[in-house]
Amino acid sequence: MGFLNKLFSSKKEEEQTMAELNIGIIIGSTREGRVSPQVAQWVKEIADLRGDANYTVIDIADYKLPLLGEPGQDASGAQAWSEIIAKQDGFVFIVQEYNHSITGALKNALDYLRVEWNNKAAGIVSYGSVGGARAAEHLRGIMGELLIADVRVHPALSLFTDFENGTDFKPKEVQSDSVNQMLDQLIPWSKALYTIR
Repeated sequence: MGFLNKLFSSKKEEEQTMAELNIGIIIGSTREGRVSPQVAQWVKEIADLRGDANYTVIDIADYKLPLLGEPGQDASGAQAWSEIIAKQDGFVFIVQEYNHSITGALKNALDYLRVEWNNKAAGIVSYGSVGGARAAEHLRGIMGELLIADVRVHPALSLFTDFENGTDFKPKEVQSDSVNQMLDQLIPWSKALYTIR
């Protein structure tokens, strides 16, 4: 009886932990006039309806992260950045395409940490003139080096059809379905990777 009780008790604890997954929605731009907070809030609203994890918007602009290794700079936000990322079990990166790649701010924020990223899953929601596809592909290579497992489904938003005047975010209805499909992959991967950390 003891073994069975332990088995079912451990299964129950695991399920409780899984219900408490933390998924960070990371805003990857710090530029003035950015539209990424609108996109992040939209993703969070869709995600919160699912009830399958705790979703938190994490804005790298809220942390003092000067260029990594640049002397004489105030990197006082690095500790808080490390702590918030370490608490997450998975991520959704809101990615803007600048010059066929991700923003310098996002690359710098990724480079600040190592183990905090390891063995976690991530999805990408990108936007740009071609849906931010080239930035998303660059991010996938970086995530591989950081031991972040990226999921296949990738909502790609167009500046021409999902934004009015390039500033007001008005996504097509199909995009919500794409976000849910991405989360359908992200949640089980986040649960699976939780077991090896």
